Amino acid sequence: MVVQAYILIQTDVGKAAEVAKAIAQITGVTLAEDVTGPYDVIVRAEARNVDELGKLVVSKVQNLDGITRTLTCPVVHI
Repeated sequence: MVVQAYILIQTDVGKAAEVAKAIAQITGVTLAEDVTGPYDVIVRAEARNVDELGKLVVSKVQNLDGITRTLTCPVVHI
């Protein structure tokens, strides 16, 4: 079963569009949009399991320039 999550991202001022465009190119990311509100970018991502999702966030998303904070919200399937 695929694990899906939303990743809420805060960026440096003026970097939201650039960050969203870069994240959209990462394998496992299905959607990346710059938005208004307390977060600057919202990402929908998927991975084969929770460990791979964690690796995606830590090694690929959080390493991008311009990101100051992330919050990962796994999707709950009932």
